[in-house]
Amino acid sequence: MNTQEKKSVLVVDDIQTNIDILKGILSEFYTVKVATSGRLALKVAHSSKPPDLILLDVMMPEMDGYEVCRRLKTEEKTRNIPVIFATAKSEVEDEAKGFALGAADYITKPVSAPIVLARVKTHLEMYDRRRHLESMVQDQTRHLLVKSQELHKTRLEIIRRLGRAAEYRDNETGMHVIRMSYLTGMLAQKAGLTDAEADLIMHASMMHDVGKIGISDLILLKPARLTPAEFEVIKMHTEIGGKIIGDHESDLLKLSKDIALTHHEKWNGRGYPYGLKGEDIPRAGRITAIADVFDALTSERPYKKAWPVEDAMNRIESEAGKSLDPELVPLFLELRPQVESIMRTFADEAQQ
Repeated sequence: MNTQEKKSVLVVDDIQTNIDILKGILSEFYTVKVATSGRLALKVAHSSKPPDLILLDVMMPEMDGYEVCRRLKTEEKTRNIPVIFATAKSEVEDEAKGFALGAADYITKPVSAPIVLARVKTHLEMYDRRRHLESMVQDQTRHLLVKSQELHKTRLEIIRRLGRAAEYRDNETGMHVIRMSYLTGMLAQKAGLTDAEADLIMHASMMHDVGKIGISDLILLKPARLTPAEFEVIKMHTEIGGKIIGDHESDLLKLSKDIALTHHEKWNGRGYPYGLKGEDIPRAGRITAIADVFDALTSERPYKKAWPVEDAMNRIESEAGKSLDPELVPLFLELRPQVESIMRTFADEAQQ
């Protein structure tokens, strides 16, 4: 066996004779490191090249082997290094204490060369197998994580494209769904949701008008005011959207369905399709409603010109406690600088 291929064994004992005996047994097959105290043993174990196995005496001054083992097993870097006690303490209680602390084996002094070699070889092989299995698990975990991330990205892209497909029906380039999703995410964060929750609402809101796919162009693109009957047809897009999304275990799709169904509900109970009132309306629906109304007001449609930001903000403020959540509206108004920044960004992109 080449020196470079040898496993390393740390022998810990405060008596030089014992060290010499174990070195004589092991040095032909392993690289032997030596520590004459518990503190030195811990230092070697935490070095840049820790040992592959530790042969540890129990009875040592200052810090006995039990304490050394305890400390090794509580540290992330050293907890998996196999520890074999080599000691004259041979009572059952002594062995039980060692195993309870995490020792791999127990050898009684005076040691037998064949037993030492056999035990060391066995535990090094077990250690290697465990590290190999851990490596395989880590590799597989990383692989699954990558696949999961790819699936998540694909799902988000499908939702984004489906949302934009619906928006292409009745506004400039389908950018409404993108703009309002950013506004929704910003307002969600402002309302105290976590980054993860805000991100989920941002993506789910892209599907808010997917039900428009089921509405006739004669009504959806009508440049004049809708008749009461036509408006009743338009209102159906919320329930159509809910049916298109359907029922799923995915948190994203569950939230998408909630938003599709409830973004036209009003705080005062005069919205549709269910006439929900106040906090009976899901929070995601209330947040999306504000972003949706603002972007709809500031966007040009077949039946209207785009409103100035000032006028749109005033309308949002006037609807607090009426159609819109009175606690969320002030938060949205505070976001005006960020809202205007998003609008400028999309305007610049549209001109390029």
